[in-house]
Formats: sequence, C-alpha cells, structure tokens
Amino acid sequence: MSTTKPIKLPNPEHPITIERNPARVVVTVAGQVIADTRSALTLRESDYDAVQYIPRSDVDMTLLERTDHATYCPYKGDCAYYSIPTGGQRAVNAVWTYEAPYPAVAEIKDHLAFYPDRVKIS
Repeated sequence: MSTTKPIKLPNPEHPITIERNPARVVVTVAGQVIADTRSALTLRESDYDAVQYIPRSDVDMTLLERTDHATYCPYKGDCAYYSIPTGGQRAVNAVWTYEAPYPAVAEIKDHLAFYPDRVKIS
C-alpha cells in the first residue's frame, strides 16, 4: 500500500493565482486585533472564494494556540491549524497555514489564513 500523497500542479482546470493585496487587512476576534497588515497575499484557487494570507510577522502569535488538526491539499501541501482561545468554540481551528508549501505556491510560506466566518476581517 502506498502512503505517498498526490501532488498536483495548478492548471487551466484548477488555476491558482497569488497576488499582493495593497489594502490594509485587519483580523479581529471578540474585538481583539489578531492581525494587522498591508502585506497580505490574495490567493485565488479555482472557483473558491479568495483567501487573504497574512505574514506571520503581522499576526499576534501569542493569541493563537496550535492544534493537532491537520489537512492535506494536493496543490498546496500539508496544512496545520491554530485556534484563537479568546474567540471561544467558534474560533477552534479558525486559522490555517502551509509551513512547507509546494513550489507552485511557495509565496504563502510563513503566512496564515483565517476562516472569514469565524473571525472578522476588514
């Protein structure tokens, strides 16, 4: 039995683009600022909603708690998760990151993304 994970490259049927977002992006939970940046990256993948990836340096990592939850994306790689304790149950696994993303999306290394239905992104 093979345990090798499939690796897929973005293509015309499943495009992925990453662009710098010049706008200010602020993430809050329960009124507390978790992230504040002007260096977010907007990742657009296939027909999914665009996702803001925020540099770790612009995230208050002391407000996050690493969890054991993990997923895998054949286009981006292994994904790790964080919860935001001040956000309660709603903010469990509300943050994700690709710590060793595949080369096609290497720009998102050292960035975090937030589920918009679990935090406020403005």
